[in-house]
Amino acid sequence: MIELRDLTKRYGERVVVDGLSCAVRPGVVTGFLGPNGAGKSTTMRMIAGLALPTRGTATVGGRPYAALPAPMREVGALLDARAVHGGRTAYNHLFCLARSNGIPRRRVEEVLGQVGLDNVAHRRVRTFSLGMFQRLGIAAALLGDPAVLMFDEPVNGLDPDGVRWIRTLMRGLAAQGRTVLVSSHLMSEMALTADHLLVIGRGRLIADTGIDDFIRAGSSPSVLVRSPDAFMEILADAGARVRRRPDGTLDVTGLDSAEIGRLAAAHDVVLHELSPQRVSLEEAYMELTRDSVEFGVTDGAAR
Repeated sequence: MIELRDLTKRYGERVVVDGLSCAVRPGVVTGFLGPNGAGKSTTMRMIAGLALPTRGTATVGGRPYAALPAPMREVGALLDARAVHGGRTAYNHLFCLARSNGIPRRRVEEVLGQVGLDNVAHRRVRTFSLGMFQRLGIAAALLGDPAVLMFDEPVNGLDPDGVRWIRTLMRGLAAQGRTVLVSSHLMSEMALTADHLLVIGRGRLIADTGIDDFIRAGSSPSVLVRSPDAFMEILADAGARVRRRPDGTLDVTGLDSAEIGRLAAAHDVVLHELSPQRVSLEEAYMELTRDSVEFGVTDGAAR
């Protein structure tokens, strides 16, 4: 388990991570979300001992990373896929990591096969594509067979088959009882992969919740209404918020399907469709982090 207690990081006057306190528990995939500049990568670097907190602690299994007797056997991390010497082969890169951490040679071949790089194991890394770098970084994270795994934007550069592969891999690792923390900007992928979410903005914790609870809390549910009759004003008079879509259907919030159905019956309105709409993770995320975006854009022409 990963535990953060009042974790804070300052660079001069700038606060990058501000008093984070939360836990990443085993057995589930925890998605780590936040706008650009929110402090996600810095937080993961502090967990991995690559940056020192200004205040607070980050521990794995109750100890700081630097105090772990065999770090790669306890924590695997993909934080920068290109942090590899380009002149080495994939095999030699992993073999050097294995030798320095007391991991047997056979494990190198196992993880190369697991990530699909066994056919290019003896190619120099400088010839790799971004997707291949990602797979090699994941292999390094898995090398020590650790109980805790962290992945920062692991699907960058992967094709659709690769994205599906890593989704299956992460859910499989969590099903084995491991702690899995994944940072990503791809909301559609997080909706399919994560069980729990940690969301931060401007370095502060915004949400620590299950994904379904996050979606329910993040925005109001709506109902799609399709009718040949004039129904918009009737709905508005009943207290609903109504938006007409480009295809002529109505997006209604403030009333549920049963209430809309009763209202239509009372006014002899014909309904062709009445469909509750599930709010997407992306919509809920955008609503919740609206005030936490550091590098946003404004509508209209750029000046």
